[in-house]
Amino acid sequence: MIVGILKERKNPPDKRVVFSPDKLQELKSRFPSVSIKVESSDIRIFSDLDYKNAGFEVVNDLSDCEILLGVKEIPIEALISNKKYFFFSHTIKKQLHNRKLLQAILEKNIELFDHETIVKENGVRLIGFGRYAGIVGTYNGFRTIGLKNNSFHLPKASILANQNALIEQLQKINLPNLKILLTGSGKVAFGAKEMLDGMRIKQVLVNEFLENNFTEPVFCIIDVLDYNKRKDGKVLDIYDFYNHPEAYESNFFRFVKVTDFFIAGHFFGDGSPILFSKENAKDPENKIRFIADISCDIDGPIASTIRSSTIENPIYGYDPITEKEVDFSDENAIVVMAVDNLPCELPKDASEGFGEMFLENVIPAFFDGDKNGILSRAKITENGKLTPRFSYLQEYVDGI
Repeated sequence: MIVGILKERKNPPDKRVVFSPDKLQELKSRFPSVSIKVESSDIRIFSDLDYKNAGFEVVNDLSDCEILLGVKEIPIEALISNKKYFFFSHTIKKQLHNRKLLQAILEKNIELFDHETIVKENGVRLIGFGRYAGIVGTYNGFRTIGLKNNSFHLPKASILANQNALIEQLQKINLPNLKILLTGSGKVAFGAKEMLDGMRIKQVLVNEFLENNFTEPVFCIIDVLDYNKRKDGKVLDIYDFYNHPEAYESNFFRFVKVTDFFIAGHFFGDGSPILFSKENAKDPENKIRFIADISCDIDGPIASTIRSSTIENPIYGYDPITEKEVDFSDENAIVVMAVDNLPCELPKDASEGFGEMFLENVIPAFFDGDKNGILSRAKITENGKLTPRFSYLQEYVDGI
């Protein structure tokens, strides 16, 4: 089996890679029968020389590789027929801008495995960059506060070396007595919590957060049953919410009235209630002035997230009265950070962490007969057709 590490070709440039040189060495040690080639790149965070010094062949042509590993979408003209590809294709939600990509994959008889579809039997994702989105998004949120208030000035995350460097910068700032709300229970939220803990900000319980005032910054983590409630008043378990989101309504406004800085690290499923509505934003009792929307669902559960922002220009203002974008310095603005490719700002850490997950959860499946069904669940295309699991994409492919 020959594995190729792809050069990232999408713009804006992405410095991440599936495997760092160290993780590739670990892969080779655990599975010595694997041959590995690395496509030359002047973009990625690890140089060609780093891979050569680690003992790997750096080439310009991966056409003799069976399995090709990348991060972002592959340009259609760069796809090689009859290969197995792993990358984020952004097609499984029928994204219109990538329909032609999926059509080309089928035409070229490519077996596509999307990183998003590599899941446990219960649907929980096994690999991803969520933790690093949480880390960088939280840092950017605090940077936003400093810029808006002109109270402190943090450097951009992209010029710092790693997570520790971000935490060191955050530990230098003096914060007012902010009440910080974090939504979510997955990798994004845990990454955000690592940063809050690194800043030694005190965590408080839901009732404390709602009822008390504090003489120091505090944060509270809430999950779906904290900010949603059944319409009929019944109190059931979290699985009831996942199975019947239409039976619930938002209970988020009680947090809106006491929160200064909202870090959105939740997953928003189809049919779930809106969290922070336009009406919430307009309400005189709304205290939220800063939002780091790491989840970044446009026109979704958070009314102020009207577009994604960029690493170059990460923040904008939202005027709740006009429901329009304004300059973030506007006195009426809710300040929004909604960068949708946050892990790109921490490419070394993100690549190392991603490779660790890929090595633990995916590579063994090639050698154990896929006994846990990892590959079979993740495979989107095979023999020029959609696999049964992803047959729902057929109308999308056909342009219907």
